[in-house]
Amino acid sequence: MESLYILILIGLFLFINQKFVALKALFEQQHNDLLQLRNHLLGNVPVSATTPPVVLPTPPATPYASEYEPPKPAVTPPVPAAVPPPVIPAPPVPAADLEPVLSIAAPETPVAPKKNLLDPSLLNPPVAPPVEAGPGWFARFLAENPDMEKFIGENLINKIGIAILVAGIGYFVRFAIAQEWVGEIGRVLIGVLAGGALLAVAHRLRDRFAAFSSVLVAGGLSVLYFTIAIAFSDYKILGQTTTFAIMVVITGFAVTLSIAYNRVELAVMSLIGGFATPFMVSSGQGNYVVLLTYILILDVGMLVLSAFKKWPLVHWVAYVATVLLFGAWLSAEVLSPVPNPPYVGALVFASLFYAVFVVRNLFDRLRSESTFTAVDISLFLSNTALYYTAGMAVLAHIDKGAYQGLFTIALGAINFGYAALLFRRSADTTLLYLLIGLVITFVSLTIPVQLEGNYITMFWALEAVLLLWLSQRSGLRLPATASVIVLVLMAISLLMDWTTLYGDSATVLPILVNKAFITGLLAVAGLAGTYYLLGKQEKPMSFWVGELAITPYRTFIGYASLATVYLVGLLELRYQLVAAYGLGPNTLLILGTYNLLVALAVLAVVQRFATLPRLGAAAVLGVLAVGYYMFSLAPVVPDLLYAYFTGTEPTRVGFPFQYVNLLAVAGILYFLFRTKPQLTPTAPALETAWPWFLVFTVVFSLSWVLCANVLAVHFAGSDVVHTPTQQAVFTDDYNALIRQIIKVGLPILWGVCAFAFMYVGLVRRNRTYRVLSLGLFALTLAKLFFYDIRGISEGGRIIAFISLGAILLIISFMYQRIKKLVM
Repeated sequence: MESLYILILIGLFLFINQKFVALKALFEQQHNDLLQLRNHLLGNVPVSATTPPVVLPTPPATPYASEYEPPKPAVTPPVPAAVPPPVIPAPPVPAADLEPVLSIAAPETPVAPKKNLLDPSLLNPPVAPPVEAGPGWFARFLAENPDMEKFIGENLINKIGIAILVAGIGYFVRFAIAQEWVGEIGRVLIGVLAGGALLAVAHRLRDRFAAFSSVLVAGGLSVLYFTIAIAFSDYKILGQTTTFAIMVVITGFAVTLSIAYNRVELAVMSLIGGFATPFMVSSGQGNYVVLLTYILILDVGMLVLSAFKKWPLVHWVAYVATVLLFGAWLSAEVLSPVPNPPYVGALVFASLFYAVFVVRNLFDRLRSESTFTAVDISLFLSNTALYYTAGMAVLAHIDKGAYQGLFTIALGAINFGYAALLFRRSADTTLLYLLIGLVITFVSLTIPVQLEGNYITMFWALEAVLLLWLSQRSGLRLPATASVIVLVLMAISLLMDWTTLYGDSATVLPILVNKAFITGLLAVAGLAGTYYLLGKQEKPMSFWVGELAITPYRTFIGYASLATVYLVGLLELRYQLVAAYGLGPNTLLILGTYNLLVALAVLAVVQRFATLPRLGAAAVLGVLAVGYYMFSLAPVVPDLLYAYFTGTEPTRVGFPFQYVNLLAVAGILYFLFRTKPQLTPTAPALETAWPWFLVFTVVFSLSWVLCANVLAVHFAGSDVVHTPTQQAVFTDDYNALIRQIIKVGLPILWGVCAFAFMYVGLVRRNRTYRVLSLGLFALTLAKLFFYDIRGISEGGRIIAFISLGAILLIISFMYQRIKKLVM
């Protein structure tokens, strides 16, 4: 039925094509007729004998010139010659035909003038210019396939026919299996015969139809592969060894066909089938030596084939397939927690695979004496990096990584040998620089690796700098692009290392001299080196989606370097504090001091050297740091005292850091005040917002400092309580003292602050500070009379009232003395 549909479609297509040709000829004939008629009308060609003469009307006789002149005898005036259009001359009229025309030249009644049919304006009316449209898909198809018969006969029918034939065979086999006409052995034989038939037909057509023959060979090989696999896995007709041997034979046959036909697609097909064979015959309990040996032999054969046939695609397919298969086996059977993992065998086969692809890469270039391309460099670098990663991962499980340093220096020596060989036999300076850079990298990594450094992150940090340096020395753009990718990998690896090392509570790392901190420092060095080299970079980084400009990328690397420096110190400090004091108030206070000092240092540097946009960013950072202190750090100090006296915190080592934090906040406020004049022209609201921010920060911060220090002084001689009863009594005393501080201490402190801001407002003639001072006084008085007065002790009430009264009197006196200056 499908074949009938195809024949009907082809017949319909030919019929439409024939009608299209006839219709096209008709339109062309009509166009020619119209063109000829237009030329006749314009006089560009002689008029035929059948064209009728043109009759022109005769004008009336001329009247007398004057009534005083005597009448003259009537004379028939001569017929004036008709003035024809400039383009079309009047045709000659015979004398015999002229008399009738003259006899009716003067009609009794005037005749309306007729339109001149020869007027060019009527012959050529204005027509709107046609809208030009691009050719449609059908027109493009006809242009690309001028010979439709050839397209249908050689390109379309064969593909449709093959698809229908394969589908028909498949439907027949499916029906036969459903009817149980064919048993399991018969099904396998049908598959083998079908694959063999496709190969036989392909062989017969190999000379006249090379591309079509390759398609048939690929289909036949696929049928054979899957038929044998089904015979092993589903029907259990063949054993594992027999199945594996048959598939190896199929692979070898495919390689032979690719050489005989000189078709790279057949070599790729055979390579894919060869790598898929172990999985098709796998039973879940294989011998890894046999598997990896088979892959190694397959790689060697395919690489030799790609070298002598100059098929680089085969090289890449073999490389990618080997990396995927060996990596999957390594992660599942060696690095996973399995009994008796084959560490030595994994290292041996990793070395063999590395050697095969390095030799293939170097051999091809040395044999052809050509330079290394960007693809070759990528292959060489990825092969080295993957081998080093696999080797270090395996060696980490052998004697606790005692041989990792030896492995690193050995790989450096191997690359030095490559460099020496290349220096003698090739003039490719690009690869020579690359090898020298790798040697330097491996030698520099040996000491930190042997000291249990985090080798992968350090390797990528140094590799990023090396690639950028190599790009600038060799002129290649690919290494510079690779350096960006390597830096991203380094950042991800660094975060993973910090999570693993600093998150391991079972192992105590020494202060500063530990692999987590050293890895961070080396990452900072890599970023700093990249930032320095980018100052010399001129060409942008090229990616498949676009280009990365150097200036913003260098700016980003600079910020990333500063952020990494901050994180290196923060994580190391946090780990050591948690290990010593736990994650409690002491740790939070000291970490807060670190954060505030970093913010203060950034503000100091930026205020001195940076431009206006960076000043704005630094000001935002300063405001955030002040808010962090007020709402996160300052409340921790009373909590530290409570935790210490109730026995839940072993020490008060973080208590003195509150003064450092207060000084840091004062320094941040100072630099914000220094930065404000430079930011005010672009943000005028800062001039109004600054007094409010300053007053709130000072009052809020000093309130917490007062509370913490009153608590510390009051409980200075108290003992640490441990029993629940003692803790309950201490809690009651602690809460009672907090209430006294709120009702007595805070009104006095706020009154002093209000007095200070009033003084500043009067001296600097700033009305905002004076308004804020009065507002703070009003808040203090309202709090005193509506909240503090209830339950306050007699002494506290007296002190609060006297202090506030005295402050109010002093402020009133100051107003009276200098009101003429400030009002």
